[in-house]
Amino acid sequence: MISCEFSGEYNFLYNGVTAHRGNSSEYPENTIPAFQSALSLDVDWIELDIYQTKDGQIVVTHDATTARVGDQNLKVSEVTYDALKSVDVAHDFRTCKNLTLKECPSESIPLLSDVIRLVMQQNKTRLSIQPKANCVKETIAIIKKLNAQPWVGFNDGSLSKMKEVKQEAKLIPVFWDRPANTDIDEDIKIAQKEGFESMVIHHSGITKAKVDKLHEAELEVGAWTVNDSARMKTLLDMGVDRLYTDEPRLLLKLLDKK
Repeated sequence: MISCEFSGEYNFLYNGVTAHRGNSSEYPENTIPAFQSALSLDVDWIELDIYQTKDGQIVVTHDATTARVGDQNLKVSEVTYDALKSVDVAHDFRTCKNLTLKECPSESIPLLSDVIRLVMQQNKTRLSIQPKANCVKETIAIIKKLNAQPWVGFNDGSLSKMKEVKQEAKLIPVFWDRPANTDIDEDIKIAQKEGFESMVIHHSGITKAKVDKLHEAELEVGAWTVNDSARMKTLLDMGVDRLYTDEPRLLLKLLDKK
């Protein structure tokens, strides 16, 4: 399992369960309730996505616009955070699940700093941050201001962004996201050179041979994004260390049975 030099001072879990955008099967993705639920389940990592607003705020959302999840269509980089807060980002989840407003209350896009503060209230679960915009330096400045380095990691497929993480804060772990058809041998060379701790491959491209190669290179092996129990079991049997999932409760139950 992935570790870093901070972890010995804390009681962080190492169960290999990353709650993708929080517990996003049961709550609207990338919202405070989704993160609170993931914390209550005792996953060891929560993954989220960030953008930067027009007024420089780092906010938690997956898309460049609010069209998919919200009741308004705003482009995150072109509006202030105050304007962005008016969007109900639980709208799509509520509609798809056929829930009432009482059953699924309105939610606004949270600030990354607020989510970090939430996670820092405990020391079992850590936060993996995926920068969708070019805001790594600004994000690490927030992390350092909050003294949150032990609680965070970064994940993304962009080599330049992940290299920037290591340049700004070399002890923060990096989960380097890779597509199914990636050149695993070349990726291993790059990951070792840059000091990355983990490689996370789309689950459809994972084989036992690739898992073994990554382990031989002393890299943790992750798979994204896996929501089917049969596929989860297959990947775990191959030796995959970490699964990114919208169904963290399902994966935890499966791990309990092993």
